[in-house]
Amino acid sequence: MQIEGKVALITGANGGLGEAMATRLKKAGASLILSGRRKDALAPVCEKLGAKMIIADLAKPEDVKRLHEEAGQVDIAVLNAALPASGLFLEFDEEFVNRALDVNLRVPIVMAHHFGKQMVERGSGHIVFISSISGKVASLGTSMYSATKFGMRGFALALREELAEKGVGVSTVFPGFIRDAGMFAKTGVKLPGVVGTKSPEDVANAVYRCIAKNVGEADVAAFDQRVGALLAAISPTLVAGIQKNFGGHDVSKQMMSAQRDVR
Repeated sequence: MQIEGKVALITGANGGLGEAMATRLKKAGASLILSGRRKDALAPVCEKLGAKMIIADLAKPEDVKRLHEEAGQVDIAVLNAALPASGLFLEFDEEFVNRALDVNLRVPIVMAHHFGKQMVERGSGHIVFISSISGKVASLGTSMYSATKFGMRGFALALREELAEKGVGVSTVFPGFIRDAGMFAKTGVKLPGVVGTKSPEDVANAVYRCIAKNVGEADVAAFDQRVGALLAAISPTLVAGIQKNFGGHDVSKQMMSAQRDVR
């Protein structure tokens, strides 16, 4: 779709990846509505990009409803907000399990329902789900995160088929290890030499391409992770063994430790 002159909502925009996406869509001529939990982090981004700001905690149904009301009519919805949710499943309490399911899966579905109806009525629009390569490859310490991201992929694929003839596009972007900004970058974990990274700008460009070209899925990951995703679709147990033998478990344990208090 033509992005210039359209209104684009981006959730989770107070993080580095959200800012990169917002900057790219602003460059393409979109008017921005940016949402996030932390005003101190979101306000400077909104000021720099001339965006409307909505502070909302997506784990709270009342905040989701208010976000819908304050956003009004949008042409592009980039559903980016998520919790890391890394850690061993049996160590989580029920409250966190519910919060992770809400923020990472239920709310993007609810928002797609709300904004999707608007778009169908107008006969145009685009919804972008920001998933993760963990939505294709499961690994140690990602039980909750992978559950939500695998679920997001299935939902998006089916929704894309449902809305294809109604003028509304649906895409899913799968970032791998992203340097400089985002969940992984914040951990400070050092990857083995054979594992590559991509930049926040790579993610932003993928989002732009998905909207402009109506691309169904886009992997934004280094070669090793893209190959892993392909193999995991054929033999997930094989990929699990490769991860274990080539330092994947060590990386997972470091990330679990670094994200232990990110809730």
